[in-house]
Amino acid sequence: MAELSNIEIPYPEYDAKNLFVRDDKKRNYYLITVKGNKRVNLKEFRKNNNTRPLSFASADDLMEIMGLILGALTPLGLLNDTGCKVTLFLDNDFILQAIP
Repeated sequence: MAELSNIEIPYPEYDAKNLFVRDDKKRNYYLITVKGNKRVNLKEFRKNNNTRPLSFASADDLMEIMGLILGALTPLGLLNDTGCKVTLFLDNDFILQAIP
């Protein structure tokens, strides 16, 4: 991840980080997309969204549910979630930001 800060990308204000998490019963999966420089506190996320305890989903979960490998996760990957198991949470900063 540190190497990414040295790469010049167009529109760095749209840099995103995607986190694939699940609840402790492996019943609910969440894709959390935030600005690349933001940190996500899973305990706070859990409290704000009334979920069960959360942890990161495995690479096997990602492949089984969305047909993706680690490093390839984007919100567009939800198109592969034919079982509708994943709920998307998009950071408000993306929604509130003006598009040039």
